[in-house]
Amino acid sequence: MEVLLLAIYSFFVWLIFFKFKWLPWNTASQVTVVVIPIIGLTALILALNVVAPSSSDVRVIKYVVNMSSDQRGRILEVAEGNKPLRKGDVLYRVDPTPYQLQVNALEAQMANTVGSSKELEEQLLGAAAQVAQTRSGIEQASQRVLQSSADLELATKRVTQYRELAAKGAGNRFDLEQAETTLRNAQASADSARSAEAQSRSAQGQALAAERQIRQRMGAKSNGEWAQIAQIRAQLEQARFDLAQTTVRAPANGTPVNVQLRPGALVTVLANMPALTFVEDEFTVVALYDQNELQKVKPGDEAEIVLATMPGEIIKAKVDSIIWAQGQGQAQVSGVLPQTAGPAPPPGRFPVKLTVDPKFHDVFFAAGARGSAAIYTESLEFLHIIRKVILRINTKINYLILKLH
Repeated sequence: MEVLLLAIYSFFVWLIFFKFKWLPWNTASQVTVVVIPIIGLTALILALNVVAPSSSDVRVIKYVVNMSSDQRGRILEVAEGNKPLRKGDVLYRVDPTPYQLQVNALEAQMANTVGSSKELEEQLLGAAAQVAQTRSGIEQASQRVLQSSADLELATKRVTQYRELAAKGAGNRFDLEQAETTLRNAQASADSARSAEAQSRSAQGQALAAERQIRQRMGAKSNGEWAQIAQIRAQLEQARFDLAQTTVRAPANGTPVNVQLRPGALVTVLANMPALTFVEDEFTVVALYDQNELQKVKPGDEAEIVLATMPGEIIKAKVDSIIWAQGQGQAQVSGVLPQTAGPAPPPGRFPVKLTVDPKFHDVFFAAGARGSAAIYTESLEFLHIIRKVILRINTKINYLILKLH
């Protein structure tokens, strides 16, 4: 762009001083002709770097997921590398046989436990009914004890009365003997009632013990389910989860790269040894700027991007945010005092995150693609056209492959 402006300026100099000779070509005019473009271009470049800063270091960054298996086993199937996949497509499968066998075993154990629990529940109902029956027997026995006690008390009074009458000669011997016989019968009935009550209470204790024993065998409840069943159900769910993890699927739309897996290979559960690398289609464009170039830049400003992988294309974007942090602003934790001697490290640049216009979302952006970008602030907007022309010239130059072999 600077060359073009110089060419236009030279053309007008030629017209004024040589073609039409409106002004004399002397020392003063020669100095003026040389000084004007130097000052003008210097001021223009300095102004552009503030109101429309550019960066020659633009990077396309994509999220990379290191895929590793949750389950150990032999590989049965592997997706072809460097082929785009949709979210949920199969990346690779591990032999599910041992995990399926574990699921089958736990399902059988679950069925057996459920059957046993139903049997225990029936026994528990029987034990509860037995407890209720013994409780009823105790109540009946207690009533009999009360009744026999009352009869015994009455018979005792009658015997006492007849003895007093017999001692005074007012009663006969037969009535006394009959009262004594009734007393002995009442005593026997009272003893029998107490014995029945004791037996009923003993039976109740045995029934309660049996009920407690059944409840102990069944265990406590968890979420309305017997503990044994809940425990096996949890193990079964874990086994089913492990079985499902033998099929590893794409976590998002993207492409598997560096696929070294082959059917028959053995994969192990090691987080630091990924089975393959998956590159997501989602991307972020970051432009790196010197620290003093971001004076007027703010989120929402218009931006344009040029990538070497897409010659001739101007990619519209907007400033998403400025990442006001970089490594030189962090003090590392150590037992050594900070070094203040020696030359200072060069100032680090700050990254600016750019959001690409939605109409370019279906365009393929290669991870690691490099290029240039320009941000157009709200200041001196009439100068932005110069930066836009410069950027369009750069994207045309990307068509040129300048190498000799």
